[in-house]
Amino acid sequence: MFKRVLLKVSGEALAAGRGFGIDAIFIHKVAEEIAQVARSGAQVAIVVGGGNFFRGVAEQAIDMDRVAADHMGMLSTVINAIALQDAIEKQGIATRVMSAIAMHEVAEPYIRRRAIRHLEKGRVVIFGAGTGNPYFSTDTAAALRAMEIKADVLLKATSVDGIYTADPKKVPDAVKFQTITYMEILKLGLKVMDATAVSLCKDNSMPMIIFSMREEGNIMRVVKGETLGSMVTA
Repeated sequence: MFKRVLLKVSGEALAAGRGFGIDAIFIHKVAEEIAQVARSGAQVAIVVGGGNFFRGVAEQAIDMDRVAADHMGMLSTVINAIALQDAIEKQGIATRVMSAIAMHEVAEPYIRRRAIRHLEKGRVVIFGAGTGNPYFSTDTAAALRAMEIKADVLLKATSVDGIYTADPKKVPDAVKFQTITYMEILKLGLKVMDATAVSLCKDNSMPMIIFSMREEGNIMRVVKGETLGSMVTA
C-alpha cells in the first residue's frame, strides 16, 4: 500500500459528463472514496483541475491574453478545491485547501512544510490555483507538488481506464499500455499529460498510475497497490 499519494482529479471529471459546473452527486461519491483512503492510513494530497469552469487554452479563451486566461483557469481550480473540501469534510475527514495564489479568506497559502505537516496529521490537503504561474497546466502542478511533498506515486484519475495508442473513444481498436515509460509517451506523442509535466516526472523518477475514476472503489484499489490502469515509469 502506498503511504503518501498525490491524486490529480480533472475539473471535467467533477462535471461528470455535464460539461460545465459540478455534479453534486458525483463529487460526494469521489469524496467518500477519498475519505475511505484517508481512514485506511494513507496520506492524501489532491491537485484539482478547473476545466469544468474555464480553461486558459480552450476555445472560450481564444481571443484573450494567455496570462489573463490562465489566471481565470487557476481561480476556477480554487472553486473546485473548496467544493471538494466541503464534500470530504462531510465524510468526517479534516481537509485543508492550500492556494498558490494568495486568498487568505478562503484558503491557506501554499507552504511546502505546512502541507507536509497537515498530511502527517492525517488531513487531506487540496492544492488549488495550479503552480500560481501562467503557461503551466494543472498536470504540471500535480507533478511539481508530488515531488515537493515526496509522494510515493502520482495518481491521475481520468474518464479512461489507462493509456492507449489512440483515444479509445474515437478509435475502438486502440491498444492499452499496461506499463510505459515517460520517454515512450514523449516519442509517441501521447496526450496523457503535457510535455512539461511528463519531463518533470521523468527527470525526478516519479512513478505515475493513470486509471479510471468512473468505477466505484478504484481510488482505494490503486492506493492498495492493485494492478489497475497504466503504470508509467522513468
